[in-house]
Amino acid sequence: MRLRKATLVALVVTGAAVAAAIVFGGSKDAARAKAAVEASPGEPVVSIVSPRNGEVQPNHAVVVKVDLENFELAPQKFGQEPELGEGNIRFSLKRVPNCVDPEKLQAAIESPLGNGRLVGASMDYPKYSGPNGILAERIGTAGSYSPATRPEIYYHGLPPGFYRLIVTLAQNNGATTPYHDVTNFQILQKPGHHQKKCEPGKVSSAKAAEKLE
Repeated sequence: MRLRKATLVALVVTGAAVAAAIVFGGSKDAARAKAAVEASPGEPVVSIVSPRNGEVQPNHAVVVKVDLENFELAPQKFGQEPELGEGNIRFSLKRVPNCVDPEKLQAAIESPLGNGRLVGASMDYPKYSGPNGILAERIGTAGSYSPATRPEIYYHGLPPGFYRLIVTLAQNNGATTPYHDVTNFQILQKPGHHQKKCEPGKVSSAKAAEKLE
């Protein structure tokens, strides 16, 4: 009973931290959420090791690695009944739109509960997330998240631009938990290539990221 009460308190506190997150504030949002989780000893924690928040790289592929605390990955129980302290991982990678409508950007800035969230194209398909994307298609989550039973995932063939990655711990049956981490990174254009300029009145993804961090 004591454990259930402690867990319930952690869920409520962490949920409040997650609700306050907006689109690009990976480092700040993750820090708040993580602090809420760490305030309760023994609660699960997930931390993104790579790519680091704000990382810029020329490669069009990225190996995502995470560290876990107080949580065991249970590949042999994937899709089965939930059990305390074990499960799998949800990797969700989205590419920020190149050109953002200023009204939508302003709505995202002014929406602490995320109602005006800017949603970009998902990279969670076999074309980009490989075997994890194939598994996502099999369980019906392609375009939403790529499931994993290892603390890493390999995304490849990523177009240049800004990306937001959310890593969330999930129960054996795939049900989400409030334990997550967020990072933002940029994939550069290939040498000799240049990103097409936004039409008048639109805000570039780079400037949008600056405003929402």
